[in-house]
Formats: sequence, structure tokens, C-alpha cells
Amino acid sequence: MGNLEMYGKWLVIAGVVLALLGAVVWLLGKFTGWESLPGTLRIQGSGFTCVVPVLASIVGSVLLTVVLNLIVRLMKK
Repeated sequence: MGNLEMYGKWLVIAGVVLALLGAVVWLLGKFTGWESLPGTLRIQGSGFTCVVPVLASIVGSVLLTVVLNLIVRLMKK
């Protein structure tokens, strides 16, 4: 088993990164029109609305894949 201080440090760093990523996504949703992109499915019924941003999910997935691959390559050096 490794050093618990190291695990704790990595968990704190991961938490901060996750919080920053959440803030960025929240601000993007608040100030941009991601819900009005083509490929967004909107299902409305009495008392509920379900929005499925298909195109935004694909774009986000591609961007996240590129960023994570760059981070992994930089960490291996």
C-alpha cells in the first residue's frame, strides 16, 4: 500500500479539478445557447421537460478525449 498522504493529496487535487470543471460547465450552460444547438432533443409533457443535447454531448466527448490524451502524454514524459 502506498503513502496515504500522497493519496490524500491526489484526491484533493482531483476534487478541485472536478469543482473547476463543474463551474465551467455551469457557466457555459448559463451564458451560451447549448440547448438551442442542432441535434438537441426536447421532450415536454405536463409538469416536466427533458432536454437531451446529443450534439453537445458528442462535441464535449471529443474535446474531453483530446484533453485527457494530451494530459496522459505529458505525464509520461
